[in-house]
Formats: sequence, structure tokens, C-alpha cells
Amino acid sequence: MSVAALTLRPAAPLDAGAAGAILHGFARATPWMPCLMSGAEAVAHCDRMIARGWVTVAEEAGAVQGFLAREGDFIHALYVAGDATGRGLGRALLDRAKAERPALSLRSFAANGPALRFYRRAGFRRVAEGYGRDNDEGLPDLRLDWRREDGAR
Repeated sequence: MSVAALTLRPAAPLDAGAAGAILHGFARATPWMPCLMSGAEAVAHCDRMIARGWVTVAEEAGAVQGFLAREGDFIHALYVAGDATGRGLGRALLDRAKAERPALSLRSFAANGPALRFYRRAGFRRVAEGYGRDNDEGLPDLRLDWRREDGAR
């Protein structure tokens, strides 16, 4: 797992296309995930998050390979391009968010075993269950929280 050529930076408006493609690609490649947005709608969604200043992108060799959208302590999205998984990009994005905040929360779908394992290894703990009433997909989800230990930075 090498991240030597990795750059993390605030997203720019022109990154919406790449972020939208990553988001839409996940929905299309994940059998249990309903694909509720077209590719264009996913780009527009990412554009709105970027305009709000929520998004950090992970870039390798000039190409956006992942992004994290965070509003204050809440992570709205963390996605890595399918062919870029396993290279430490998601961990680098999450570590950046953890360095910037003393506590973080997020929701992850209960069916997303790889994400749940990733967040557990990163120190997140399950604090609540949802039954699909509070998300557009109608899928059971879990709220996960992380808190920096006292004295750690």
C-alpha cells in the first residue's frame, strides 16, 4: 500500500465530474445499492458539496481517485474509485479529517461490510442503528462515531 504520489487538497469546482463518476460508479458496481442518481445527477450532487466547501480530494498523478465530504464533525461521503481501492487513499482522507476534528460521525449502510471493517479499524464505534427511514435508499444503516483520545493529536 503506497501513497507516495498522493496529494490531498480541497476540491475545486472542476473536480465535481471526477467525484460524481466515483460516486455513481460505486452505486452501479454494488449489487445491494439502488442506483438512485444518473451520472449527471451524481456530478451535480458532488458539485453542491464542493460549493459548500465540504470536499477534500485524493489525487494521484493528476487524477482524482477519491474524495471525502465533511460538514463540521459529520462525514457525508467517503468514496475511492474502484480501481484505486486498497492503496491507502481512503485511510489518508480519513486521517486528514481526524487531524482536523476531535470527533467525527458518519452513517454507513449495514450491508457495506468492507466499509464497516474499514471504519472499525480506524477507531469508529457503532452507536445507533437506522432502519432505512432516514436515507433516500431505504436501506438499514449504522451511525458510527470516532473521538480522539485525550492527549492524542
